[in-house]
Amino acid sequence: MSRKPRLIFNGHTRHTESSTVMGSRRRGYGRLASASLVLASLVTACADEAGGTGAMQASGSTTVAPVAADAAEALKAKGLDITVATQGGSAGGIAQLGAGQIDIALSSKPLSDADRSAHAGTDFVTTQIGSDAVGVIVTKKVADAGVTNLTKDQVRGLFEGKITNWSEVGGPDLRVFVYDKEPGRGTREVLDKYIYGDGKPPPPPESGNFAIVGGNLETRNKLKSTPGAVAPLSTGFIEGHNDLAAVTLDGIAPSSENVASGKYPMSRPLYMITNGEPKGTAKEFIDYILTDKGQTLLPKHGYLTLKQIGK
Repeated sequence: MSRKPRLIFNGHTRHTESSTVMGSRRRGYGRLASASLVLASLVTACADEAGGTGAMQASGSTTVAPVAADAAEALKAKGLDITVATQGGSAGGIAQLGAGQIDIALSSKPLSDADRSAHAGTDFVTTQIGSDAVGVIVTKKVADAGVTNLTKDQVRGLFEGKITNWSEVGGPDLRVFVYDKEPGRGTREVLDKYIYGDGKPPPPPESGNFAIVGGNLETRNKLKSTPGAVAPLSTGFIEGHNDLAAVTLDGIAPSSENVASGKYPMSRPLYMITNGEPKGTAKEFIDYILTDKGQTLLPKHGYLTLKQIGK
C-alpha cells in the first residue's frame, strides 16, 4: 500500500497532497465530518491489516505541525512513514510523549516543571527548530477604524473582559469578542507571560462575548467570522489573510528583526521533544529539519529559522 504522510487535526485524518497544510474551510463541513471519521478508521484498519504501519508518530502544537508535515512529505521519498497530529496542542503532545504514545512531541512552549513532575520517568530532550511571533490579532474592520497599537494594560483589559467595546481603545463602536486559547496551548502561555509575567492569570471572564478555542486553524476561522473579534494567534497563520491584522504592542511590531532581537514581547521558540536523545527515524526527521534545506520550511509558514535568531 502506498502511504502519504498523514496530518491529523483534533482526531481527523488528512492526507497531505502538497507541502501546504493550511487550507480554506470547505462548504458543507458538517456533512463531511462523519465521513472524515470513517476515513480515519479505515486508515487505522488498513494499517492493522498490514501488521501495523510502523510509522513514527509526532503530535502536539498546531504551530509546529505544518513544518513537521512538510518535512514528512519531503522524507517519504526515503521511505520514512511519519504521522503528524495536533491532538491537545503543545501540552497534549508532551503528555502523549510522557505516556509513551508518540515518538516526538511538537511544542511551541518550553517544558515546565509541572510537565517534568507529571512524567517523572520521561527523559525529556528538547531540540529547538526555529522561533515564532504570537500576535494579538484583530479583524481588518477594527484595524482600519483605528486599532493598530495596544498597550499591555489594554491587552489585559480586553482578555479580562474589562474593555467591551472597541471605541474604548480608539476603534469603532463595536462590541469586543474575545477568542482565548485553552490552557496548555503554547500561544496561551506566551500571552499570559506578556500580560502577567510570573503572576497567575485570573479565571476567564463570565461573559457571552468570550470563548475558548483550540488550534490555530480554528482560531483563525473564528476571527474571520466575528467582526469585533480579537485573539492570540501565531502571526504566520494570518499571512495572506488580508481581513486580519496583528497590532503592534506598545509600538513594537512582530517583525522578524524584533523577534530575533528579543524586542518583540510575544515571541516563542519552536521545539521537537523526545524521550531521550533522538534515534532512528525520529533522529533522521529532526536532523533533516535542522539542515539548510529543512530550515527553509519555517519561513514558508511565517516562522524564523535558527540562523535568523542567531542560533
